[in-house]
Amino acid sequence: MPKTPKKTAAPVASTAQRLSAVIKTCRNLMRKDKGLNGDQDRLPILTWVMFLKFLDDQEGELETRAALSGQPYRPTLAAPYRWRDWVTGLHAPTGDDLLVFLTNERVKLPPPDADTEPPTGPGLFAYLRGLRTDTGAGRADIIAEVFRGVQLKMVSGYLLRDVLLQVNGIHFNATEEVFTLSHLYETMLREMRDAAGDSGEFYTPRPVVRLMVQMTDPRLGDTLLDPAAGTGGFLVAAYDHLHAQARTIEDRQTLQAATVRGGEAKPLPYLLCQMNLLLHGLDYPQIEYGNSLTRKKLSEMGEADRVDVILTNPPFAGEEERSTLSYFPEDRKSTETTLLFLQLIMRRLRRAHPTGGPGGRPTPGGRAVVVPNGTLFEGGIAGRIKQELLAEFDLHTVVRLPEGVFAPYTDIPANLLFFQHGRPTTTTWYYEVAPPEGRRKYAKTTPLTDADLNELRAWWTNRQPTPRAWAVDYAAAQRRQHALAEPHLTRAADLDGQVGALSAAARKLLSRPTPPDAEAAAKLAHDISTKTARAKALEKEARDARATAETLVLAAFNLDAKNPHRTQQEDLRPPHEILHGILAAEEQVAHHLRQLAEALHQTPQTQG
Repeated sequence: MPKTPKKTAAPVASTAQRLSAVIKTCRNLMRKDKGLNGDQDRLPILTWVMFLKFLDDQEGELETRAALSGQPYRPTLAAPYRWRDWVTGLHAPTGDDLLVFLTNERVKLPPPDADTEPPTGPGLFAYLRGLRTDTGAGRADIIAEVFRGVQLKMVSGYLLRDVLLQVNGIHFNATEEVFTLSHLYETMLREMRDAAGDSGEFYTPRPVVRLMVQMTDPRLGDTLLDPAAGTGGFLVAAYDHLHAQARTIEDRQTLQAATVRGGEAKPLPYLLCQMNLLLHGLDYPQIEYGNSLTRKKLSEMGEADRVDVILTNPPFAGEEERSTLSYFPEDRKSTETTLLFLQLIMRRLRRAHPTGGPGGRPTPGGRAVVVPNGTLFEGGIAGRIKQELLAEFDLHTVVRLPEGVFAPYTDIPANLLFFQHGRPTTTTWYYEVAPPEGRRKYAKTTPLTDADLNELRAWWTNRQPTPRAWAVDYAAAQRRQHALAEPHLTRAADLDGQVGALSAAARKLLSRPTPPDAEAAAKLAHDISTKTARAKALEKEARDARATAETLVLAAFNLDAKNPHRTQQEDLRPPHEILHGILAAEEQVAHHLRQLAEALHQTPQTQG
């Protein structure tokens, strides 16, 4: 008889392959649902589903530890709202019953036994949103904040049930699975950004994030903040950077306690950020839900509000509501989001410690912030903010990024500002990152990579002028502009003296009794009117002289320094790209004109 061929055992799938298959299956299931439209709808659902499975796995592990040690354990979620109850339990709902259980305010809950009438209680989302602790800072409060903005757009409870069962196969208490899933999750965030341009405001390209974390170099024991956290890219990278420094149990406790903090105003990125941090190992992410700009007035912030390191990328071209401006000084009010965040993080950065860092700079106490080009060259309110920045902080480095780094969210060129508290700016180094080889700009299909920034990393600790690096002496620029402004200030002071003399003369004439003679009375009135009118005219001249002086002074704070080594090159873009660039520039000009009109509206007007 012929021998039966031996069956070859199927290769065992790796953790990465298995989890990739789970995620792919979930996404394919959700693609069948008529209520969802693209990854911007699918990823949030997958995120909160994984969040609840993650929570249940953690709770199960904590319960087991408590039982082994003979200690009581109080779970965060009560039955029947635990994953093990409504996903894998005996009475787990499906179809429309599942949708009702999740979204309705009041629902029938599973009965404790077959002979008991089913009790009623809040639906799952309503229950989660109602969780509270006495301190307001526990795990239950985090869950409530996460689910405050969650919406269920799926219309098929059967497809959702299949997604739940797929996610049930992920073991969040297995280190290898969590590590692998954290990388898969980052990939999904990037795909979500690519699928929906608007979501790009929540996502900073990871090579930029890693560079900023590496260059600010936070140390274990520092407190670190991102007040516009988005999906948590900066916080995750900073956590990983600090985690590599943790050597002992005490170090890990320090890292988990209150090292990494954030704030996010919108519900979707808040949810994505929480999940991102949990997957990377932060047990209790301290992310405030709400607008960081309206947390407290700038004038009321003290040492308790300050942190050692700030890393952030405020939304480009965002505009805030007028009510937000009440939290900022009168002469610094602007509806432009970037300028408000720049003020906030200047106020919240703790003074640098006097320990040496790269180039002899103090560290920690550093900050890195992403700003669009307009922030560098704008005057008016922006100029005053930059004047304060250079007076109170050492703006030691500006990294100029080319167009397309933030594509497809925006093509606007961006800049990375690195500065520290404790001393004023004298010299600022600029480094211009090159566009990709053979292309004019980065794009979705040719994104910025870590390798593209290696030359910058090598230059950072050995700063010398190169074709892409140059230094600007802002101390000299300020002296030069102050010298140009001085004659105008002298002129304004002289005019003030004349105004004072004329006003005093007019008051003296007013104190005289009215002459009985009509002609003399008319002359007195004419003299008073003439002197008063002349005083008002000179007062306006003095204001104009001071405004001219301020314009000259603020010109020293135009940070839009061009590369002196780069020669003008022919624009080789296709005509449609050139036209798009012209239109974008016109939109920027219109934006700045609106800002100017706003500034003029805030300036007191005097006739004369």
